[in-house]
Amino acid sequence: MSRPHTFTPPPCARAHRLRTTRGEFAVLDVVPPGVTHGTALLLPGYMGSKEDFVTLLEPLGAAGYRIVAVDGRGQYETGGTDREEIYAQYELARDVLAQASALRAGEEGGDGDGGAVHLVGHSLGGQIARAAVLLDASPFRSLTLMSSGPAQVTEAQQVKVKLLADALATMTMADVWEALRAFDPPDEMVPNGEALRRRWLCHRPAQLIATGRQLATEPDRVAELAATALPVHVLSGERDDTWPVPLLDEMARRLGAHRTRIEGAEHSPNTDRPERTASALASFWDGLRTAAHP
Repeated sequence: MSRPHTFTPPPCARAHRLRTTRGEFAVLDVVPPGVTHGTALLLPGYMGSKEDFVTLLEPLGAAGYRIVAVDGRGQYETGGTDREEIYAQYELARDVLAQASALRAGEEGGDGDGGAVHLVGHSLGGQIARAAVLLDASPFRSLTLMSSGPAQVTEAQQVKVKLLADALATMTMADVWEALRAFDPPDEMVPNGEALRRRWLCHRPAQLIATGRQLATEPDRVAELAATALPVHVLSGERDDTWPVPLLDEMARRLGAHRTRIEGAEHSPNTDRPERTASALASFWDGLRTAAHP
């Protein structure tokens, strides 16, 4: 679970609901004060939310990019149902395409890439983002896979996901939260403990069960992604217990992707080292813009 250092968005961010052909999605939206160089759509990971990107919003906005961080279907402040089938990866990927379409329809001027969206997915969000690109790459200018690997998570993580799914099938969300806390540091050492609990209680159990199953069974689709020719950025910390860093290095090589390791970060560089992560994202996007408009 990502642990954002704050759940409070900066003053430049607007919380609202993005209307799409697939329904409404809760977002945090930052529009730069000057010329907009492009728009980025940020997808959170398993058990995460748009708040995982809060500390990236201000520096990325200052770099000239509109940033929209979203709660996916059944995550935190975006509604869902108790039917697991609506959280199939194909359905979540279609949600992302609808979000990108809504953002492109609202583009106004700027010196970006004709409204094409830079897509960023953290962990599970990266695999959903990849699925969206494989359905239709045309709405996107680039894809950043942040701490998101080529296929299923490690065996140890598969065991954890299975245990959680079993618990969710028989226990309330509140009871599962208390059980999860047994593995945490003492309350006084966990920042935003109450906010994390509130976020957990708002997640749909069916979403966690369905997406957890996806993490444990995801096939290797790297060759398919490479065939799209979309510019890809593989970004991670220098340590990762969900997908080993050498595996991410190899995935980047197979994709011919830009590769960034964030020093001092682990599975969530967006919260571990937000300034360095924001700088790496903006640098990648700037490079694409410079190449397109030398």
